[in-house]
Amino acid sequence: MSSSKGYTEKKVLAAIKGSGGIVTTIANRLGSDWHTAKKLTQKWETTKQAVRDERETILDMSESTVLKSIKEGNTQDAKWLLSSLAKDRGYGVDGERQSDDRTLKIVIDWGTDDAAGK
Repeated sequence: MSSSKGYTEKKVLAAIKGSGGIVTTIANRLGSDWHTAKKLTQKWETTKQAVRDERETILDMSESTVLKSIKEGNTQDAKWLLSSLAKDRGYGVDGERQSDDRTLKIVIDWGTDDAAGK
């Protein structure tokens, strides 16, 4: 395993910039192994914040891509977004639609008898 000696805060910050916070990318830029890069990203408060900022940037980019897709009419992405962000409006992926304090459970009966003879 590579030693973290010789890596400066400035060098680690440069490796983090534009990495998306992906440790493998940072390690490749530093010429170190994954564990050393991970340790270095946690060594200084500035590097910790830089990784958090990179992750937030990737999340923003991802949200922008989903939004663009929805604006282009992608209903699958729209449904996914509603199931993720609009649970308070009654959308979800668990088969239950919730509204206020009430729950509507949908049961599908295929008309087959179970072992109890119903």
